[in-house]
Amino acid sequence: MIVEIEGVPLHLAHPDELNITWVGQEEVMRQLLAAWLVVDEHDLPMNPRLLGKPGVGKTTLAYAAAQRLRREVYIMQATVDTRPEDLLITPVIEGEARLRYVASPLVTAMLRGGIVIVDEGNRMSEKSWASLAPLLDGRRYVESIVAGIKIKAHPLFRLVATMNDDASTFDLPEYIHSRLQPQILIDFPERHEEYAILKENLPFGDDYVLNYVTDFLQQAHANDERYSARDGINMARYAMKLAQLDSGTDGPTASAVREMLHTAIVQTLGDEALRYVPRS
Repeated sequence: MIVEIEGVPLHLAHPDELNITWVGQEEVMRQLLAAWLVVDEHDLPMNPRLLGKPGVGKTTLAYAAAQRLRREVYIMQATVDTRPEDLLITPVIEGEARLRYVASPLVTAMLRGGIVIVDEGNRMSEKSWASLAPLLDGRRYVESIVAGIKIKAHPLFRLVATMNDDASTFDLPEYIHSRLQPQILIDFPERHEEYAILKENLPFGDDYVLNYVTDFLQQAHANDERYSARDGINMARYAMKLAQLDSGTDGPTASAVREMLHTAIVQTLGDEALRYVPRS
């Protein structure tokens, strides 16, 4: 799709379409939806940030919340190399001495009234965040130096940033932190929620395997280990693949399944993860 802004044609991005479901932890879902709510004609939506360990479901929560609002979703993956023009408009050479201006997922969401997820936002430098400062306050616009235009956000446009609480990220300046509010903390799920997450992602999963992996993850969480449901899904999936490959007509024995789970744990997380293997 192409739209014209101040005489400049912009080629828009396509929305992301993912088959995901948010399971459990309805309170953080409520907090996110509340942040996006507009309660008066003079009110503005907020720009929340979702903070938690890698793999706890921050992006899944953001996408599922957008789905509940029946809105287009655009995911903008932030990296240490993300430049301001990557966030806004990128010029592409098209033909002889011609430029084609390509809108980022963020700018596309602004124009179409969609929701943008700035994923792993604190991997991005202050210079890149500074280009979004006017979008994150009452002005709600961005300026593209490359295209020489100002782009105003659609009234329905919403933004959320996900951030990992690990050491491989930038410390954001205060003027950005104050614009990315509220901060919504996402922790590891309770046991019944974690089992439900595994079951949702692996509906074909053997119940013994899913319970085994759930107990493993819960033991790891209790010891403040950073293993996540994403790790558990990979472990369970790999163990079931090993079992399928090696099973005879009667299927693998219980001891064989446990051995495959041990193998899956080691090859997914390393030998040190075996300390959290369920005892029974």
